Amino acid sequence: MSENRPWYREPLVWLIIGLPLTAVIGGLTTYYIAYTTRDGLWVDDYYQKGKEINKSLARDDAAARLGLSGGLKLDAASQKVVLQLEARHAELLPTSVKLSWLYATKSGLDQTQILHREADGRYRAGFPELAPGHWYVQLEAQDWRLEGSLHVPADTRVTFQALSHAGPPAE
Repeated sequence: MSENRPWYREPLVWLIIGLPLTAVIGGLTTYYIAYTTRDGLWVDDYYQKGKEINKSLARDDAAARLGLSGGLKLDAASQKVVLQLEARHAELLPTSVKLSWLYATKSGLDQTQILHREADGRYRAGFPELAPGHWYVQLEAQDWRLEGSLHVPADTRVTFQALSHAGPPAE
């Protein structure tokens, strides 16, 4: 004679309900995490991005032709960013440059500053608030670009050297 138990007392019923329910809860949790923590790594238009890369390479070549190099110092005492920029012909240096701080993994932390040339030939601006981690530093004017990298808080200096993609720079 078999005993009639209610359905909720059968272990097999809970196994049949529990496995799909666990999968649904896991899927909804994964969706929530993916939706709320956008990482900014998705690119919609790869063709346009490729064209921009070619423009960037041309800007690197222009910096090499001008013989640009420099050093950036984060001066905590004066709360300033100090840039010493050098070129083959100093009169070609602009009165201001754009300095971009690009966090290696999260574009939401990126910052941009304008550095103005002062009487001593150096460029200065206020000290940015940078999160700890690896930062790419881009220095750019209208037709050229220099790049470097920085590890915060360990590094306080960035060295810029022009990279040529078209061969040796012309004199």
